[in-house]
Amino acid sequence: MLAATKEFELIRVLLVDDHDIVRTGVAHIIGKEPDLEIVGEAGNGEQALRLVRELKPNVVMMDVNMPGLGGLEATRRIARSMPEAKVIILTVHSEAPFPTHLLDAGASGYLTKGCAAEELVDAIRSVHRHTRYIGKDIAQRLALSLLPGADKSPFDDLSAREMEVMMMLIQGIEVGRIAESLALSPKTVSTYKYRIYEKLDVKNDVELTHLAIRHGILENSGI
Repeated sequence: MLAATKEFELIRVLLVDDHDIVRTGVAHIIGKEPDLEIVGEAGNGEQALRLVRELKPNVVMMDVNMPGLGGLEATRRIARSMPEAKVIILTVHSEAPFPTHLLDAGASGYLTKGCAAEELVDAIRSVHRHTRYIGKDIAQRLALSLLPGADKSPFDDLSAREMEVMMMLIQGIEVGRIAESLALSPKTVSTYKYRIYEKLDVKNDVELTHLAIRHGILENSGI
């Protein structure tokens, strides 16, 4: 804890998660730190992009699975057009291919929602100092995934763009709406869709959703 009388720069934090209870919990942790300030909250990627432009936060705490535009595409857009806002992924997903795709998209940090409050605060301060922060459990999984003979997920073969399209397909979002959200043509999204089917050896969105559940991409609870 920083001394209350010490001069310091406030780190402005934007919370992005579609669950109110998660945002409330994170806000409670951050609210105890005198050098951290919650400047806004968003429930999906579209809201996050708008609030980053309006509020100019230093750090964005970003979920992955959200209605509409998800955390992967939102992170990519923030890193590309608003790089002064450092993104920390805070998610239930610790398995491949999420950490690799999100770090490649420009995330400065990656934590799971089971992390300790102290680690969350450390991550915020680290990325604000332009130092990447990978949660201890995530770092171990990434290291193990590089070992010969490590188990691979069929989703590892998807590109980042295919992954984002897939995440929207398993939400039941139609091709036209996906195209609008990702600023692509419907024809391009359809091409991605059938490329995903081919790579994952599925025939339709129902089979895709079942596969996503089996591999922990989509939780039964919808988290």
